[in-house]
Amino acid sequence: MEYFLQQLINALTLGAIYGLIAIGYTMVYGIIGMINFAHGDIFMVGGFIALIGFMICSLLGIGWAPLAIVLVLLLAMAFTSVYGWAVERLAYRPLRGSFRLAPLISAIGVSIVLQNFVQLAQGARPKPHASVITGSIKLHEADGFAVNLSYIQIVIMVVTVALMAGFTLLINRTALGRQQRACEQDMKMAALLGVDVNRTISFTFVMGAAMAAVAGMMFMMYYGVVDFFVGFLAGIKAFTAAVLGGIGSLPGAMLGGLLIGLIEVFWAGYFSTEYKDVAAFSVLVLVLIFRPTGLLGKPEIEKV
Repeated sequence: MEYFLQQLINALTLGAIYGLIAIGYTMVYGIIGMINFAHGDIFMVGGFIALIGFMICSLLGIGWAPLAIVLVLLLAMAFTSVYGWAVERLAYRPLRGSFRLAPLISAIGVSIVLQNFVQLAQGARPKPHASVITGSIKLHEADGFAVNLSYIQIVIMVVTVALMAGFTLLINRTALGRQQRACEQDMKMAALLGVDVNRTISFTFVMGAAMAAVAGMMFMMYYGVVDFFVGFLAGIKAFTAAVLGGIGSLPGAMLGGLLIGLIEVFWAGYFSTEYKDVAAFSVLVLVLIFRPTGLLGKPEIEKV
């Protein structure tokens, strides 16, 4: 029982990170109906910016962890937002009226460019970093096995819940959210009613990139390492989570992330680490067979 509880805590933490990345995928798809396959590498860039930010804080003598985390978080979100805007402006906007495969190919090209850029700038080896937040809370102990909830896991879960609540309020209660929902329903009609479609889509990419920056920073703080290739696999997992939960649904993206985290961690803990990815993708296949729109997705109704 203690082992199960520990694995559950680890799974929820990993799932929260996947969910944060998946939100970026589902926001972009919900508005323009396209998949941003460079999003995983934006997550990777966010992790590297966080690593550099913590090094700068150390050089400046900023030793108080909460202040350093806030400063680095703002820095990572600012830089990755620029990357997100650039991806939309260069890879998507010129091809928005083209056939649907063209932006997808362009996004894959941007992904390769980002990977090679970071590899050349930072090197191919993984970059370790000492944990900024240390310590844990012992929840239970029996038969020599202790169930621990680390402070960094608490931070990841609290930040995830706060961001999810904030984005839900933004989408449902603000003018930008109404514009995004209008573009999602009918982009041409939204433009006729005065909505700046280009600006709304750019803001969506920026918001998704900011979420990826948070996920990248949390990943780097949790695992204590980041490399130039980490964004590829994490991006694929997050895309899987978005599809599993229902692409286009914010709650679905978070639910899918949590499910992928649960499947991976429990499969690795009770069966085999080598086949945890196979298990996650197999569950996705089964869900899509019996529910093609995902768990919380809604079927698209084509207007004629």
